[in-house]
Amino acid sequence: MVDLTRPQTPDPYPLLPAVASFDVVSDDVADAQPLDDAQVAARGNTSPHLRWSNVPDGTESFTITCFDPDAPTPSGFWHWVLVDLPGDLREIPAGFASGRLPEGAFHVRNDGGDAGFLGAAPPEGDQPHRYFFVVHAVDAPSLGLDASATPAVVSFTLAFHTLGRAIVHGTFQH
Repeated sequence: MVDLTRPQTPDPYPLLPAVASFDVVSDDVADAQPLDDAQVAARGNTSPHLRWSNVPDGTESFTITCFDPDAPTPSGFWHWVLVDLPGDLREIPAGFASGRLPEGAFHVRNDGGDAGFLGAAPPEGDQPHRYFFVVHAVDAPSLGLDASATPAVVSFTLAFHTLGRAIVHGTFQH
């Protein structure tokens, strides 16, 4: 077996340009606590409930992402990228990623290769992984991208259009 011992990657969000923060809560993800089986790829593979409030003035749309910085890669692992959600949306139910999306909203492929949510799936025996569920408040009704964009391109584009971020993160280890 390969030894994956390495230092923990820093939380990536404080390393980005500073933006306002706003509030997010989840019925499914408790901050810094182990994920429920429903959010694990091999057990439920269901996107979590998220509810956000106190969004920045000028918010016209939202992008939701789930990022694992602890994957044994130089670039982490994108589990979910949902783009161009309506600016008046404030809550999504569990399983939203596999349902019908609001008009204009779309997924880009996660790092597993599918357009949608991919639950936690760290290598067996690896260190605990963190899964950052982030609601990005966007200053435009659209990021001007389409479903062929990569998660990195979406993230780069968000750097120029994010008014605020709301973050909740869960953990998982096999």
